[in-house]
Amino acid sequence: MGVQGAVAILQANFAKMQAIKETHFQFPNQTGFYRGKVRDVYYFGDKMAMVASDRISAFDVILPRAIPDKGRVLNQIAASNLEATKSIVPNWVLSTPDPNVTIGFKCEPFPVEMVVRGYLAGHAWREYRAGKRLLCGVPLPEGLKENDRLPQPIITPTTKAKVGHDEDISREEILSRNLVAESDYKTLEDYTLKLYQKGTELAAARGLILVDTKYEFGKHDGKIYLIDEVHTPDSSRYFYKEGYSERQANGEVQKQLSKEFVRQWLIENGFQGKDGQQVPEMTDDIVKSISDRYKELYQQMTGKQLEPIDYSSLTERIEGSIVNSIN
Repeated sequence: MGVQGAVAILQANFAKMQAIKETHFQFPNQTGFYRGKVRDVYYFGDKMAMVASDRISAFDVILPRAIPDKGRVLNQIAASNLEATKSIVPNWVLSTPDPNVTIGFKCEPFPVEMVVRGYLAGHAWREYRAGKRLLCGVPLPEGLKENDRLPQPIITPTTKAKVGHDEDISREEILSRNLVAESDYKTLEDYTLKLYQKGTELAAARGLILVDTKYEFGKHDGKIYLIDEVHTPDSSRYFYKEGYSERQANGEVQKQLSKEFVRQWLIENGFQGKDGQQVPEMTDDIVKSISDRYKELYQQMTGKQLEPIDYSSLTERIEGSIVNSIN
Protein backbone atom coordinates (compact mmCIF):
# COMPACT_ATOMS: atom_id res chain seq x y z
CA MET A 1 0.00 0.00 0.00
CA GLY A 2 1.36 3.41 -0.92
CA VAL A 3 1.57 6.45 1.33
CA GLN A 4 -1.52 8.00 -0.26
CA GLY A 5 -3.51 4.83 0.37
CA ALA A 6 -2.46 4.73 4.03
CA VAL A 7 -3.36 8.40 4.46
CA ALA A 8 -6.77 7.77 2.87
CA ILE A 9 -7.49 4.94 5.33
CA LEU A 10 -6.47 7.09 8.29
CA GLN A 11 -8.69 9.91 7.08
CA ALA A 12 -11.62 7.51 6.59
CA ASN A 13 -11.18 6.09 10.09
CA PHE A 14 -10.98 9.58 11.58
CA ALA A 15 -14.17 10.56 9.75
CA LYS A 16 -16.01 7.78 11.62
CA MET A 17 -14.96 9.17 14.98
CA GLN A 18 -17.59 11.35 16.54
CA ALA A 19 -16.99 14.05 19.10
CA ILE A 20 -19.42 15.01 21.84
CA LYS A 21 -19.73 18.77 21.53
CA GLU A 22 -22.94 19.14 23.55
CA THR A 23 -25.57 16.94 25.13
CA HIS A 24 -29.26 17.80 25.31
CA PHE A 25 -30.79 15.19 27.58
CA GLN A 26 -34.10 15.65 29.34
CA PHE A 27 -34.46 13.28 32.28
CA PRO A 28 -37.83 12.80 34.05
CA ASN A 29 -36.38 13.49 37.53
CA GLN A 30 -33.94 16.20 36.45
CA THR A 31 -33.92 19.33 38.64
CA GLY A 32 -31.39 21.48 36.81
CA PHE A 33 -28.72 21.78 34.14
CA TYR A 34 -25.46 23.68 33.74
CA ARG A 35 -23.12 23.83 30.76
CA GLY A 36 -19.54 24.68 31.66
CA LYS A 37 -16.58 25.23 29.40
CA VAL A 38 -16.09 21.52 28.78
CA ARG A 39 -18.72 19.71 30.87
CA ASP A 40 -22.48 19.32 30.82
CA VAL A 41 -23.89 18.88 34.31
CA TYR A 42 -27.32 17.43 35.07
CA TYR A 43 -28.75 17.91 38.56
CA PHE A 44 -31.03 15.51 40.41
CA GLY A 45 -31.75 17.04 43.79
CA ASP A 46 -28.53 16.77 45.78
CA LYS A 47 -26.93 14.50 43.17
CA MET A 48 -25.37 15.41 39.84
CA ALA A 49 -24.21 13.69 36.68
CA MET A 50 -21.22 15.33 35.06
CA VAL A 51 -20.70 14.56 31.37
CA ALA A 52 -17.16 15.11 30.13
CA SER A 53 -17.75 16.44 26.62
CA ASP A 54 -15.11 16.64 23.90
CA ARG A 55 -15.14 20.44 23.90
CA ILE A 56 -11.71 21.97 24.40
CA SER A 57 -10.86 25.35 25.84
CA ALA A 58 -7.67 27.38 25.96
CA PHE A 59 -7.07 30.87 27.32
CA ASP A 60 -10.59 30.53 28.81
CA VAL A 61 -12.10 30.35 25.32
CA ILE A 62 -14.03 27.33 24.02
CA LEU A 63 -12.50 26.41 20.68
CA PRO A 64 -14.86 25.92 17.72
CA ARG A 65 -14.30 22.19 17.18
CA ALA A 66 -14.55 19.34 19.67
CA ILE A 67 -11.80 16.72 19.94
CA PRO A 68 -12.83 13.05 19.57
CA ASP A 69 -12.04 10.95 22.68
CA LYS A 70 -10.85 13.92 24.76
CA GLY A 71 -13.72 13.72 27.25
CA ARG A 72 -13.38 10.04 28.06
CA VAL A 73 -9.59 10.34 28.36
CA LEU A 74 -9.85 13.09 30.96
CA ASN A 75 -12.78 11.55 32.83
CA GLN A 76 -11.02 8.21 33.25
CA ILE A 77 -7.72 9.78 34.33
CA ALA A 78 -9.61 11.97 36.82
CA ALA A 79 -11.51 8.97 38.21
CA SER A 80 -8.25 7.13 38.85
CA ASN A 81 -6.65 10.12 40.57
CA LEU A 82 -9.72 10.90 42.68
CA GLU A 83 -9.65 7.32 43.92
CA ALA A 84 -5.91 7.61 44.66
CA THR A 85 -6.30 10.82 46.70
CA LYS A 86 -9.50 10.20 48.67
CA SER A 87 -7.51 9.23 51.78
CA ILE A 88 -6.07 12.79 51.80
CA VAL A 89 -9.30 14.68 51.19
CA PRO A 90 -12.84 13.38 50.62
CA ASN A 91 -14.20 13.97 47.13
CA TRP A 92 -17.59 14.35 45.52
CA VAL A 93 -17.64 11.12 43.47
CA LEU A 94 -20.23 8.37 44.00
CA SER A 95 -19.59 6.36 40.83
CA THR A 96 -18.16 6.47 37.30
CA PRO A 97 -20.71 4.44 35.30
CA ASP A 98 -19.44 5.45 31.87
CA PRO A 99 -16.10 6.58 30.40
CA ASN A 100 -17.60 10.07 29.93
CA VAL A 101 -19.76 10.25 33.06
CA THR A 102 -19.17 10.81 36.76
CA ILE A 103 -21.99 10.70 39.30
CA GLY A 104 -21.56 12.55 42.57
CA PHE A 105 -23.24 14.72 45.12
CA LYS A 106 -23.76 18.42 44.61
CA CYS A 107 -21.38 20.75 46.41
CA GLU A 108 -21.40 24.52 46.76
CA PRO A 109 -18.10 25.45 45.11
CA PHE A 110 -15.69 27.97 46.56
CA PRO A 111 -15.29 30.90 44.12
CA VAL A 112 -11.54 30.38 43.77
CA GLU A 113 -9.34 27.76 42.16
CA MET A 114 -6.28 26.64 44.09
CA VAL A 115 -3.38 26.66 41.65
CA VAL A 116 -0.16 25.16 42.99
CA ARG A 117 3.19 25.42 41.24
CA GLY A 118 6.43 23.56 41.84
CA TYR A 119 8.20 24.89 38.73
CA LEU A 120 8.36 28.20 36.87
CA ALA A 121 6.40 27.39 33.72
CA GLY A 122 3.45 28.52 31.62
CA HIS A 123 1.58 31.56 32.93
CA ALA A 124 3.95 31.98 35.88
CA TRP A 125 6.96 32.10 33.54
CA ARG A 126 5.26 34.57 31.22
CA GLU A 127 4.60 36.86 34.20
CA TYR A 128 8.18 36.42 35.48
CA ARG A 129 9.65 37.09 32.03
CA ALA A 130 7.62 40.31 31.93
CA GLY A 131 9.45 41.47 35.06
CA LYS A 132 7.00 40.54 37.79
CA ARG A 133 8.50 39.12 40.98
CA LEU A 134 5.26 38.93 42.95
CA LEU A 135 2.71 36.37 41.77
CA CYS A 136 -0.61 36.32 43.63
CA GLY A 137 1.17 37.93 46.57
CA VAL A 138 3.92 35.29 46.57
CA PRO A 139 7.48 36.64 46.07
CA LEU A 140 9.69 34.91 43.51
CA PRO A 141 13.50 34.98 43.69
CA GLU A 142 15.68 36.59 41.05
CA GLY A 143 17.72 34.61 38.56
CA LEU A 144 15.24 31.88 37.65
CA LYS A 145 14.99 30.39 34.18
CA GLU A 146 11.93 29.00 32.46
CA ASN A 147 10.98 25.58 33.88
CA ASP A 148 13.31 25.86 36.88
CA ARG A 149 12.17 24.12 40.03
CA LEU A 150 10.97 26.62 42.64
CA PRO A 151 12.51 26.63 46.13
CA GLN A 152 9.22 25.18 47.39
CA PRO A 153 5.72 24.72 45.93
CA ILE A 154 3.68 27.93 45.94
CA ILE A 155 -0.08 28.49 45.83
CA THR A 156 -1.23 31.07 43.27
CA PRO A 157 -5.04 31.16 43.37
CA THR A 158 -7.30 32.43 40.64
CA THR A 159 -10.85 33.64 40.66
CA LYS A 160 -13.34 31.16 39.22
CA ALA A 161 -15.09 32.96 36.38
CA LYS A 162 -18.33 31.49 35.01
CA VAL A 163 -17.79 33.54 31.86
CA GLY A 164 -14.55 35.03 30.56
CA HIS A 165 -11.11 34.86 32.08
CA ASP A 166 -10.05 33.62 35.48
CA GLU A 167 -7.82 36.17 37.19
CA ASP A 168 -4.89 35.87 39.56
CA ILE A 169 -5.73 36.75 43.13
CA SER A 170 -3.75 36.79 46.36
CA ARG A 171 -4.56 35.11 49.66
CA GLU A 172 -4.97 38.55 51.23
CA GLU A 173 -7.49 39.64 48.57
CA ILE A 174 -9.50 36.42 48.98
CA LEU A 175 -9.81 37.01 52.71
CA SER A 176 -10.39 40.78 52.53
CA ARG A 177 -13.16 40.30 49.95
CA ASN A 178 -14.70 37.51 52.07
CA LEU A 179 -14.60 35.11 49.14
CA VAL A 180 -13.59 32.32 51.52
CA ALA A 181 -13.65 32.30 55.32
CA GLU A 182 -10.14 32.28 56.81
CA SER A 183 -10.63 28.96 58.61
CA ASP A 184 -11.83 27.33 55.38
CA TYR A 185 -9.01 28.89 53.37
CA LYS A 186 -6.40 27.46 55.72
CA THR A 187 -7.96 24.04 55.13
CA LEU A 188 -7.87 24.58 51.37
CA GLU A 189 -4.18 25.51 51.54
CA ASP A 190 -3.40 22.44 53.62
CA TYR A 191 -5.32 20.13 51.27
CA THR A 192 -3.72 21.75 48.21
CA LEU A 193 -0.14 21.17 49.34
CA LYS A 194 -0.88 17.60 50.46
CA LEU A 195 -2.60 16.81 47.15
CA TYR A 196 0.31 18.28 45.21
CA GLN A 197 2.72 16.10 47.18
CA LYS A 198 0.61 13.02 46.41
CA GLY A 199 0.32 14.05 42.78
CA THR A 200 4.09 14.45 42.62
CA GLU A 201 4.54 10.90 43.94
CA LEU A 202 2.00 9.48 41.47
CA ALA A 203 3.67 11.32 38.60
CA ALA A 204 7.15 10.09 39.57
CA ALA A 205 5.89 6.51 39.43
CA ARG A 206 4.93 7.17 35.79
CA GLY A 207 8.24 8.80 34.89
CA LEU A 208 6.73 12.28 35.08
CA ILE A 209 7.18 15.54 37.00
CA LEU A 210 4.02 17.34 38.17
CA VAL A 211 4.92 20.91 37.27
CA ASP A 212 1.73 22.69 38.30
CA THR A 213 -1.92 21.87 38.74
CA LYS A 214 -5.19 23.26 40.06
CA TYR A 215 -7.70 21.98 42.56
CA GLU A 216 -11.31 23.00 43.11
CA PHE A 217 -13.17 22.53 46.36
CA GLY A 218 -16.75 22.82 47.54
CA LYS A 219 -18.91 22.27 50.60
CA HIS A 220 -21.59 19.66 51.16
CA ASP A 221 -23.45 19.53 54.49
CA GLY A 222 -20.82 21.85 55.96
CA LYS A 223 -17.87 19.62 54.99
CA ILE A 224 -15.15 20.49 52.46
CA TYR A 225 -14.76 18.16 49.49
CA LEU A 226 -12.46 18.00 46.49
CA ILE A 227 -14.54 18.50 43.34
CA ASP A 228 -14.07 18.47 39.57
CA GLU A 229 -11.14 16.70 37.87
CA VAL A 230 -7.76 16.03 39.46
CA HIS A 231 -4.24 15.69 38.01
CA THR A 232 -5.46 15.45 34.41
CA PRO A 233 -3.46 16.88 31.48
CA ASP A 234 -6.08 19.63 31.20
CA SER A 235 -5.79 20.76 34.81
CA SER A 236 -2.08 20.01 35.18
CA ARG A 237 1.25 20.38 33.45
CA TYR A 238 3.75 17.51 33.41
CA PHE A 239 7.35 17.20 32.29
CA TYR A 240 9.00 13.92 31.41
CA LYS A 241 11.36 13.11 34.31
CA GLU A 242 14.02 11.44 32.19
CA GLY A 243 16.35 14.07 30.78
CA TYR A 244 14.77 16.99 32.68
CA SER A 245 18.01 18.06 34.41
CA GLU A 246 20.08 17.75 31.23
CA ARG A 247 17.57 19.74 29.16
CA GLN A 248 17.39 22.41 31.85
CA ALA A 249 21.17 22.69 32.14
CA ASN A 250 21.48 23.04 28.37
CA GLY A 251 18.67 25.57 28.07
CA GLU A 252 16.59 23.20 25.98
CA VAL A 253 12.80 23.03 25.78
CA GLN A 254 11.32 20.57 28.25
CA LYS A 255 9.36 17.60 26.95
CA GLN A 256 5.83 18.21 28.22
CA LEU A 257 2.75 16.15 28.84
CA SER A 258 -0.10 18.65 29.08
CA LYS A 259 -2.51 20.79 27.11
CA GLU A 260 0.30 23.31 26.60
CA PHE A 261 0.81 22.07 23.03
CA VAL A 262 -2.67 23.39 22.19
CA ARG A 263 -1.87 26.78 23.74
CA GLN A 264 1.43 26.94 21.87
CA TRP A 265 -0.30 26.17 18.56
CA LEU A 266 -2.75 28.99 19.24
CA ILE A 267 0.02 31.43 20.24
CA GLU A 268 2.00 30.59 17.10
CA ASN A 269 -1.12 31.39 15.08
CA GLY A 270 -1.76 34.73 16.75
CA PHE A 271 -4.35 33.82 19.37
CA GLN A 272 -4.17 34.23 23.16
CA GLY A 273 -7.84 34.87 23.92
CA LYS A 274 -7.52 38.65 23.74
CA ASP A 275 -10.20 40.95 22.36
CA GLY A 276 -10.20 41.13 18.59
CA GLN A 277 -8.18 37.96 18.07
CA GLN A 278 -9.59 35.17 15.95
CA VAL A 279 -9.17 31.46 16.70
CA PRO A 280 -7.09 29.94 13.87
CA GLU A 281 -8.78 27.43 11.59
CA MET A 282 -9.00 23.98 13.15
CA THR A 283 -8.58 21.69 10.17
CA ASP A 284 -9.27 17.94 10.29
CA ASP A 285 -5.51 17.37 10.53
CA ILE A 286 -5.22 19.69 13.54
CA VAL A 287 -8.21 18.08 15.28
CA LYS A 288 -6.83 14.59 14.63
CA SER A 289 -3.38 15.56 15.91
CA ILE A 290 -4.88 16.90 19.15
CA SER A 291 -7.00 13.76 19.53
CA ASP A 292 -3.91 11.59 19.03
CA ARG A 293 -2.03 13.56 21.68
CA TYR A 294 -4.80 12.97 24.21
CA LYS A 295 -4.57 9.23 23.55
CA GLU A 296 -0.82 9.46 24.08
CA LEU A 297 -1.45 11.26 27.36
CA TYR A 298 -3.82 8.51 28.45
CA GLN A 299 -1.32 5.76 27.70
CA GLN A 300 1.53 7.56 29.46
CA MET A 301 -0.53 8.28 32.57
CA THR A 302 -2.31 4.94 32.90
CA GLY A 303 0.05 2.48 31.22
CA LYS A 304 -2.86 1.29 29.07
CA GLN A 305 -4.02 1.99 25.55
CA LEU A 306 -7.37 3.71 25.12
CA GLU A 307 -9.95 1.08 24.28
CA PRO A 308 -11.81 1.31 20.95
CA ILE A 309 -15.49 2.22 21.14
CA ASP A 310 -18.57 2.32 18.93
CA TYR A 311 -18.89 5.97 17.91
CA SER A 312 -22.33 5.47 16.39
CA SER A 313 -24.10 5.35 19.77
CA LEU A 314 -22.13 7.71 22.01
CA THR A 315 -24.97 9.84 23.30
CA GLU A 316 -27.33 6.87 23.73
CA ARG A 317 -24.71 5.08 25.80
CA ILE A 318 -24.10 8.14 27.98
CA GLU A 319 -27.81 8.80 28.47
CA GLY A 320 -28.43 5.18 29.47
CA SER A 321 -25.60 5.19 32.00
CA ILE A 322 -27.07 8.25 33.72
CA VAL A 323 -30.59 6.81 33.79
CA ASN A 324 -29.34 3.55 35.31
CA SER A 325 -27.18 5.29 37.89
CA ILE A 326 -29.58 7.96 39.10
CA ASN A 327 -32.73 5.83 39.31
